[in-house]
Amino acid sequence: MTDAVIFNPAAGRGRATRWRAELERRLPPGTDFLPTERVGHAVELASEAATRYGRVIAAGGDGTVHEVANGLLFAKRPEVRFAVVPVGSANDYAFSLGVDRWWRERRPWDTLVTHSVDVGVIRGGGREQYFVNGCGIGFNGLVSHEARGIRWLRGIPLYTLAVVRTLVRRFAAPVLAIECDGERTDRPTLVQSFAIGQREGGFPLALAAKLDDGLFDCLQVGDIRRWELIRHLPSMITGNLPRNHPKVSFRQCRRATVRSEEPLCIHLDGEMFCVAADGVREVEIELLPGRLSVMRSAEFGMNDQE
Repeated sequence: MTDAVIFNPAAGRGRATRWRAELERRLPPGTDFLPTERVGHAVELASEAATRYGRVIAAGGDGTVHEVANGLLFAKRPEVRFAVVPVGSANDYAFSLGVDRWWRERRPWDTLVTHSVDVGVIRGGGREQYFVNGCGIGFNGLVSHEARGIRWLRGIPLYTLAVVRTLVRRFAAPVLAIECDGERTDRPTLVQSFAIGQREGGFPLALAAKLDDGLFDCLQVGDIRRWELIRHLPSMITGNLPRNHPKVSFRQCRRATVRSEEPLCIHLDGEMFCVAADGVREVEIELLPGRLSVMRSAEFGMNDQE
């Protein structure tokens, strides 16, 4: 069976189109290129491609990765291999797979190996979606929403500016009732994330996370003040968040329920699952072990990054 490349022409602020010539050189002859035309189109393309191709490649950023992965998962064709070509803005999932460096250094395709990795699923507000890298609730959901409106930056500068804008415009820590594997806490929460991959919005917030360990790596930040979050920005960029802060906690879990009296703002892999206007106040989150067959770098490994 041949390969299909699903690509977003607008990914990486237009870089995907410029990368097409290299993609054509590096992929086998006969590869089909399927451009997306609108939000959600990659889900449809991937679901259909799962019935016709042995390997489906997402060429774009984390948004394209998110949609293509959802299409494959909804198609329920676990034998189809999923690959990522990182030509987006943050490329968080590619980082955890080791393929960002693999692509940057122009390594051959035969240095990739197939690996079964975990997937998250979230249910709430009458909808259900999968995610492959991470779920962010609260401030980090708002940051992802803010970043979507910034078109002239990418990577860490893009999300740093989005953090600053969110600090000014929408800084709040509502009380969340969070039940993780049967243990419940009720506390003011600025940030709640459920990580499968190591980075979120370019920030290495969960460097110990593994794509195949059957667990979410969870970060919760309580009602800290603006100046304190600003003070910890360098730590967010380097992945050295304080482990002894009374309002910052880390844990692992397989299943969680999050409830709030105020509407939730949630991103999945950098794409919005819901915003406040949707009125979603409760979600269930579950880890599905080994649900997706992905291609990762055999040279660099999933936890061997520069």
